[in-house]
Amino acid sequence: MSIAIIIAEDHALFRSGLKQLLAPEPDLRVVGEADSGPEAVRLAEELRPDVMLLDLTMPGGSGLEAIARIRKVSPETRILIISMHASGMHVRSAFKEGAHGYLLKTVDSEEFLFAVRAVGKGNQYISSELTGLMVEWCLGQSDEPQSSLLESLTLREREILRMVAAGQSNKEIAAHLFLSEKTVITHRANFMRKLGLHNVREVTMFAITHGLMQVDGQ
Repeated sequence: MSIAIIIAEDHALFRSGLKQLLAPEPDLRVVGEADSGPEAVRLAEELRPDVMLLDLTMPGGSGLEAIARIRKVSPETRILIISMHASGMHVRSAFKEGAHGYLLKTVDSEEFLFAVRAVGKGNQYISSELTGLMVEWCLGQSDEPQSSLLESLTLREREILRMVAAGQSNKEIAAHLFLSEKTVITHRANFMRKLGLHNVREVTMFAITHGLMQVDGQ
């Protein structure tokens, strides 16, 4: 099933760029566009998208006001903020109002697509540039469930996931856990399949956003 997306961004060129990134992805489809906060709220109520990509600074009121209103008219819609604001105040305020993710406009296309899918599947996400204590704060303050995907993993799979995210090779993990390298590869393949992950970067991002590894504060 594809993830239905509305892009709420007042800069037409940037909005077009997001559409171009999403267009080739078969599991992601843009169902609407908005260039103001009120329009984003109206479309959320009308189209009930899975994900709203929302800029914090738009005409007709702040994005923070739009978050609360979108959550009210379409509670099932998950909100991923895409902003140029990197301050802790903006990030905390967005999560406090009910956002499910926060991306800086400086992220690359790979992280952007990963974040959209993560939020669309019910997880939280925050830009890799804003990790550390900010990640811990945002995850700890939200009442959204984090455990649905993690509960599908065995304890061994979680352990190996953390070690992969920390940059350890299969051989190093095998030696540390007193397992064969083949067993490590099997566990690694299993958790990546369950979580829909495809490479080490995605594993690392997942581990960070779910509090499975320690990240140094900025």
